[in-house]
Amino acid sequence: MQSNHIEQQLADALFSHGIGQLSIRADGEIHRFDAPDKRRGNLSGWYVCPTDTIAVYGFWHTGEQHTLTLAGEHDPIAAEQARQAAQRARQVRESHRQREQLQAAKRARRLWASASPADRHHAYLVAKQVAPHGLRQHGDRLLVPLFAGGQLVNLQRIGPDGGKRFMPRAHLKGCATIIGRLAAASRLYLCEGWATAATLHEATGYPVVAAMTANNLAIVGRMLRQRLPASVAITVAADNDRHTEGNPGITAAKEVAAAIRADLTWPRFSCMDCSCTDFNDLARCQTSREGAI
Repeated sequence: MQSNHIEQQLADALFSHGIGQLSIRADGEIHRFDAPDKRRGNLSGWYVCPTDTIAVYGFWHTGEQHTLTLAGEHDPIAAEQARQAAQRARQVRESHRQREQLQAAKRARRLWASASPADRHHAYLVAKQVAPHGLRQHGDRLLVPLFAGGQLVNLQRIGPDGGKRFMPRAHLKGCATIIGRLAAASRLYLCEGWATAATLHEATGYPVVAAMTANNLAIVGRMLRQRLPASVAITVAADNDRHTEGNPGITAAKEVAAAIRADLTWPRFSCMDCSCTDFNDLARCQTSREGAI
């Protein structure tokens, strides 16, 4: 049964998403809470009650948004109030996100400035069989610099065991790192991870841009195509996620290659049961086979 109090109705709705023990306040302000499918402290959930008969809530990391009203779903005044509340929530979220990213960028630059050149004998580099290519190291963590608009805005920290973490709440969408020099290059490669980029650069001599995630390939690819001369060829080097349904690595790479009129390549593996997916895996797999001959 539907409650005749918006606070209880909202609490019941949030409980259905796995969110409990919130003290709902119908005060017209935007309140944040942790989404249950992310790490503690994410604050990706939000709600606002612009009146004592309307509530709007959602999750910023998914874009999901819901409206509750005691006045009925088709009440035009309630619908307009809910729309305005949701718009205000988006504006608050964007402002907060920009402040968080600015602070994270400052932390990243301080950490980068205090770090030392990476030890080429770092366990991760040894395991991947690549050189540091300008990486830095803080403690036992390698630091991969990520740039947006020519500014260092994020770092990927890689541990000796290969565990990877980006800076918390830092800018990532559209960010990338590069190995090699773009100046006067006739071709460049675009790939996902840093180790793949290092392998491609060492094998081809061309500059390689790593977008870090499959979801970032399209954004970074379009930015490169817009900023580079038309004479510079781009090859998208996909991860071959052959053991994952839909092969997201190749799927994402095909889309961006078609969008920016780039060449496309991906690694082919003779080992059917191995976990190899990218060009770094391919290089190490070939090295292992040659060493066994």
